[in-house]
Amino acid sequence: MALGAIGKFVRGRRFTKDDYVVEGIGCIHYGDIYTSYGTATTRTVSHVRPEMKSSLRFAQPGDVIIAAVGETVEDVGKAVAWLGTDEIAIHDDCFTFHHSMNPKFVSYCFQTQAFNAKKDRYVARAKVKRLSGESLAKLEIPVPPREEQDRIVAILDRFDMLVNDLSSGLPAEIVTRRRQYEHYRDRLLTFPEAA
Repeated sequence: MALGAIGKFVRGRRFTKDDYVVEGIGCIHYGDIYTSYGTATTRTVSHVRPEMKSSLRFAQPGDVIIAAVGETVEDVGKAVAWLGTDEIAIHDDCFTFHHSMNPKFVSYCFQTQAFNAKKDRYVARAKVKRLSGESLAKLEIPVPPREEQDRIVAILDRFDMLVNDLSSGLPAEIVTRRRQYEHYRDRLLTFPEAA
């Protein structure tokens, strides 16, 4: 189903690195989407001055934030689900996607080869690659029932944890390899008894 039929895209508002402060309004800059975030996040790595609030646009909890520009076609359209509790400011080279789906399901859909193949034809190619809100609205993702979205997310989250989280993935891999070693050791060292 076309993203435009599922939800609404809202473009962010301009802020610069000079607007950053240690504490303030949480924000996501398009560049941070490539470097600091994965599929989803509950916290921001950057903050802007609180007095800027009236000039900003915000993502709400459950929204998906999408980078609208990038140096490569692959970078454009990278998405992060916002799972925090507060609204956060988004940069004007980002879109927030308001919808009623599982936000991580949507973010995972943006990572698929099928989605990226469709996205490829809508990216404006110049020195900086761009994806407009109108183009995003035309892109399609599957829309299974919410229970199925939740089930798929749970499976993908487990795989993601095993692959990307050294504290859980590496120990799980070690346990698996240890079992494999014990199995082959026992088989290799088991000989028929001599008569």
